[in-house]
Amino acid sequence: MKEKIGIGIVGFGNLGRGAALAVQKCGDLELKAIFTRRDPEALAGQAGGVQFYHVDQAEDFAETIDVLILCGGSATDLPAQSPFFARRFNIVDSFDTHAKIPEHFDAVHRSALENRKTAAISIGWDPGLFSLNRMIAEAILPEGREYTFWGPGVSQGHSEAIRRVPGVKGGVQYTIPVQGALEKVRTGETPLLTAAEKHIRECYVVAEKGADQEKIAAAIKSMPHYFAGYETRVTFISEEELKAKHSGMPHGGFVIRSGRTGAPGAEHNQVMEFSLKLQSNPQFTASVLAAYARAVFRLNREGHYGAKTIFDIPPAYISMRSVEELRRMLL
Repeated sequence: MKEKIGIGIVGFGNLGRGAALAVQKCGDLELKAIFTRRDPEALAGQAGGVQFYHVDQAEDFAETIDVLILCGGSATDLPAQSPFFARRFNIVDSFDTHAKIPEHFDAVHRSALENRKTAAISIGWDPGLFSLNRMIAEAILPEGREYTFWGPGVSQGHSEAIRRVPGVKGGVQYTIPVQGALEKVRTGETPLLTAAEKHIRECYVVAEKGADQEKIAAAIKSMPHYFAGYETRVTFISEEELKAKHSGMPHGGFVIRSGRTGAPGAEHNQVMEFSLKLQSNPQFTASVLAAYARAVFRLNREGHYGAKTIFDIPPAYISMRSVEELRRMLL
């Protein structure tokens, strides 16, 4: 039997739990260990027979784990964890702060390259699959304009950012596309749209007892890279309402490029669209991470070291099928 690719997971929140399930669905991957900052014994039995360890023990597994999937948050976890673990492991992360991706890439690249490791960063669906579709559409329709609409659904990164605001006990953020703008783009129009014209950010927040709600709302609305520049609504609710009405994790969105082909005076409108409709954002994101863990293993085995983005990774490397099977069955 072909030897399986050994996988480790760092973090066991929504994304980490999704990663454990995703790995189990891949016949060529084997989950070796899960690392957490919590008490490992308190999590025992929550991932089948997979053993939990404290995150400080992760480096003891450098020889038995082929790829480490990092499931921490982008606000504070991954900027530190990704360069750190890339010293000893091949890694995949889902860093999603778009404006900071170049500096994150540089930090991880230095660490991985110096240690002959391979690191796929900002893997998921946006950044990730949406990024790839934006690139493909632009290459095919150079004369045109691209639009990305997110939602309706829960953003994991934005929800995590809310929960890190002082005075917040719990919270969730929904990204909602403005339907009028979405339909206009689908008809082939190419309007210039601001962030507020494309999306609304709806936040439901549970405040700590005695916390200043006006101060919390102001901190959320002014947060750079997350809410600043968007129409943001903040509604304070009870912990009971949060659990009853906002415990699901749906999401999705659309990448649309409207372009024109042909000679002047005889041009044709062309519209390319890629969409996702997800019942579970973290489980889908984790499934993307698992597929790209396979690619990272293959790239490292071939001597391709350093950080990689979804643009750098051949599509065939994420598939369980051989290239011969892909040509025969899917081409």
